[in-house]
Amino acid sequence: MAENMKDGKFAHNNTEAPAVDRVLPLFSLKGKTAIVSGAAAGIGYAIAQGFAEAGANVAIWYNSNKLALERAAEIEKTFGVKCSAYQVNVTSYDAVQAAVDQIVSEFGGRLDVFVANSGVAWEDGPMLDGNPEVYRKVVSTNLDGTYYCARAAGLHWRRQKREGTTVTGEPLQGFSYGSFIATASMSGHIANIPQLQAAYNASKAGVIHLCKSLAVEWTGFARANSVSPGYIRTDISLFCSPEVKAAWKDKIPMGREGEPNELKGAYLYLASDASSYTTGTDLLVDGGYCAP
Repeated sequence: MAENMKDGKFAHNNTEAPAVDRVLPLFSLKGKTAIVSGAAAGIGYAIAQGFAEAGANVAIWYNSNKLALERAAEIEKTFGVKCSAYQVNVTSYDAVQAAVDQIVSEFGGRLDVFVANSGVAWEDGPMLDGNPEVYRKVVSTNLDGTYYCARAAGLHWRRQKREGTTVTGEPLQGFSYGSFIATASMSGHIANIPQLQAAYNASKAGVIHLCKSLAVEWTGFARANSVSPGYIRTDISLFCSPEVKAAWKDKIPMGREGEPNELKGAYLYLASDASSYTTGTDLLVDGGYCAP
């Protein structure tokens, strides 16, 4: 049964609105702890920068790109917050849980925001011609990894709301509700062409519905949302030819790929108290691709 549900009915007034009447303070993450997976480059790195600029202490995760170590040092120096990099295999729940617990203990005994951003592309073309093992890798990273991250983070948020303390038993200051954000994709809404990627599309559709489901389960101690970027200029699409990218632009009303920095605002909104009444939503940031 969900934390604040009985007999299929939600408890009335099981959440509270922020006691702030100005808008800019709602976007502050000062003193909060955020974890961003897949943050060595691209979208994840941009998210980590945005959170640090808003005052959060940030732990960035990477799989194999050790550039994350330099990026963490850059963030720490530039924004004057704590930032460290951790190598984590998101396809292993034990590894995810251990990393989250370690970061919480090293970052003031608390967790406020988790962004599940790790993901891999499908490059094998039509499903019938692709390798089933590649399918397993795509789904294991994109969907299973998101589930594992959500579970490890959610356990801390439920405890923090129930007990009102850090993991060391100190009073928890400035914690309202946890915020879980998953990077989905517009591919969870449409079937991409000309490149064919059924496995990727299915994994991202699963991420969107996972977050909607968690929003129902977690009401009272955390919010869960997803962001669905369109075509963003990052390394994940390097395998696509100029001709394929030209075909994309034919279908994008804004006529171009997005830049990672153009996603910072969406993630900051969902991470902060500015989105205190937003849960179970998927925010499309796709240059209008899904509009026609």
